[in-house]
Amino acid sequence: MEELTLITPTFLFSAVSLILLAYTNRFLSYAQLVRTLKDKYMEDRSTITHAQIVNLKKRLTLTRNMQIFGAASLLLCVATMFLIYIGLQFISVIIFGIALILLIISLGLSVWEMLVSTKSLEIYLSDMEK
Repeated sequence: MEELTLITPTFLFSAVSLILLAYTNRFLSYAQLVRTLKDKYMEDRSTITHAQIVNLKKRLTLTRNMQIFGAASLLLCVATMFLIYIGLQFISVIIFGIALILLIISLGLSVWEMLVSTKSLEIYLSDMEK
């Protein structure tokens, strides 16, 4: 196995930072949608609005978990760089591997969240079919 250098976790550090920014933007748009849907539901307690709220709760949970795993991956990237810096090569390789696994989980949750979001749009359009 080749020696891990400071450059390798730096690439992941950059990628995870951008991913977290995208997750944060998604979360902010959901926050606005929560407010809108709540107001709409308080005026008209339709089953479609209720279904959208249930779907949105699931999306918020997924987004929170995406952010947690992404942030943990970023934290472990920083830890990896520190461990390389102080000369603990073997431990840095293990920590970097865990960071990669956490990033994979975060991205997997992102795909799952996209599938749930698509279901939300199907719910929204379902009243047009009637």
